[in-house]
Amino acid sequence: MKRRSFLAGAGTAALAAASMPAPAIAQGASRQLKMVTTWPKNYPGLGTSAERLATRIHEMTEGKIDIKVFAAGELVPALESFDAVSSGAADIYHGAEYYWQGKSKAYNFFTAVPYGMTANEINGWIYHGGGQQLWDNLAKGFNIKPFMAANTGVQLSGWYRNEINSLDDLKGLKIRMPGLGGEVMRRLGAAAVTLPGPDIFPALQNRTIDAAEWVAPWNDMAFGFYRIAKFYYWPGFHEPGSSLAAGFNLKVWESFTPQQQAVVRAACAAENDYTLAEYTHHNGRALKTLVEQHGVQMRKFPADVLAGFKKASREVLEDAAASDPVTAEIYASFREALEISEEWTRIGDEGFVEARRN
Repeated sequence: MKRRSFLAGAGTAALAAASMPAPAIAQGASRQLKMVTTWPKNYPGLGTSAERLATRIHEMTEGKIDIKVFAAGELVPALESFDAVSSGAADIYHGAEYYWQGKSKAYNFFTAVPYGMTANEINGWIYHGGGQQLWDNLAKGFNIKPFMAANTGVQLSGWYRNEINSLDDLKGLKIRMPGLGGEVMRRLGAAAVTLPGPDIFPALQNRTIDAAEWVAPWNDMAFGFYRIAKFYYWPGFHEPGSSLAAGFNLKVWESFTPQQQAVVRAACAAENDYTLAEYTHHNGRALKTLVEQHGVQMRKFPADVLAGFKKASREVLEDAAASDPVTAEIYASFREALEISEEWTRIGDEGFVEARRN
């Protein structure tokens, strides 16, 4: 969402609030809510996005909704954030939906899937292609109302102690890679695990894992992976545009006034847009620093490895779709939206970038 539409949404909410009788909850004292996250405290981009969202909502409601943010491990462990909000132990989570694939494989499609949608494409599907309604229907079964609330853009394939010269080099490789990307790695013989962010560096350092995918240059540099693994691989096949979510306990969401719900929608959309711009800016700077100051060696996967990723990705997505009717319905919608947008992406974005480069 562009700044103009964000301000228009906020202005509409304010106008409506001024023209309608204020309900008791809006007239009284500030309402205190708890947000749990899957991110380290004050972590650049991810952690600060959660804090910014809380601040946006506080300011736009003139303090009537006051959100205290708890980083991973402060109130609950990172990967227990979903359950905390579902049960009502917390009010909101900020995290990546593919962390919840144990609840339903369908959750992967609302973060990123291998060879899936770019950030612009997933925004199109969620906002205009029916994705939000499908997501709402899925999350309602877990007592949650979800929103896109950040996007890190395209991610790289991660940090490796040793070079990957063929598919054989993936066999037995211990790698941190969550979601369906991790399943692709397993299909190709690697041992993929899901670890929350703070646990990745120690696992690399202790050789519990041989390689790790996290986000992209800005966040990866902050964790210092370059101090252990010097080979940084691209392109990222597993997360072409990673959407992050704010999930509200459904009863909490339904207790908001219409004006407050409008504010939350606008705040999440604004943060989604802002964070993508933030990552676009900082990743370029961080990549230059990693290569020029820290001696990181950028490596492109060989053609046979990329072909192996693509074949395995197709199988993994089809198997996920076959896991249950809800996932099948969401996958069908996702595929339809991707097929509609990918040709425009090719001749629009890719065509321009190629022309600019040449």
